[in-house]
Amino acid sequence: MSWDHYITQFKQYLKLERSVSENTLEAYIHDVQKLEQFFAFNQLEVVPLQTDEFHLHDFLENLNEMGLAAYSQARILSGLKAFFKYLMYEGYIKKDPTSLIDGPKLGRKLPDTLDYHEIVNLFNGIDLSTPEGTRNRAMLEVLYSSGLRVTELVELRMNNVFFDVGFLRVIGKGDKERLVPIGEDAMKYMKIYIEEVRCHVPVCEGFHNFVFLNRRGKNLTRVMIFTIIKNLALKVGLKKNISPHTFRHSFATHLIEGGADLRAVQEMLGHESITTTEIYTHMDRDYLRQVVQEFHPRS
Repeated sequence: MSWDHYITQFKQYLKLERSVSENTLEAYIHDVQKLEQFFAFNQLEVVPLQTDEFHLHDFLENLNEMGLAAYSQARILSGLKAFFKYLMYEGYIKKDPTSLIDGPKLGRKLPDTLDYHEIVNLFNGIDLSTPEGTRNRAMLEVLYSSGLRVTELVELRMNNVFFDVGFLRVIGKGDKERLVPIGEDAMKYMKIYIEEVRCHVPVCEGFHNFVFLNRRGKNLTRVMIFTIIKNLALKVGLKKNISPHTFRHSFATHLIEGGADLRAVQEMLGHESITTTEIYTHMDRDYLRQVVQEFHPRS
């Protein structure tokens, strides 16, 4: 059978049995399609059930020769591993050709963060005299106050906001729910936006439950959030290359700097593994270096 047949079946499996997010689903499908395109470009008539370890080594070597970053190579390999594990799960193949293939060596990348004064400077650069400015201030306050991913922000629903107890119910990766606290400033600006701006927006059918809306009455896109933040950084003269995720990184970093428990931060971020959260402990290095320099007799 053709690649299309197995890819379609794989897509159904990811959607129905794995319940992965739409972004993850599309990424995995694109990864498998890249392998199919590699075979087609090299005029190799290889179908999924015939793919072996040597084919995959050639494919990964090709990605490396094209100059693809190690993180991108590792992500594509992750998609292929999921695909061939699915074929084994369904009994199409007896041996997983990816089982002995290791991804490229990855250094542990430290996330970009903003210090508190940079956060405040960005917030102060928003024009609160406009409806869009009021909305944008509320959105960025929520990003920084609760550490949401950008998709979680644009998908936030009115019935998942609990001002009375100061919590948001967030639908994260794999449709997993978690409760995250929302700070007083974020609640204040959200209430102003909802009560003074959003109530005047002509909401389109099917979008009444989304918290943050564009001027046409539909929910905002991820790209729009990126654009808003990039433009704000330019406006205030911030030299760092920032994105919505920068606020999430800063949220975690500032909590841990303040002495927050790593497990609590893991829960709020929605990380499955605490190893993912541990990357935020990098900010302690300057303090530790200072302690050694000040107090160690040989410094």
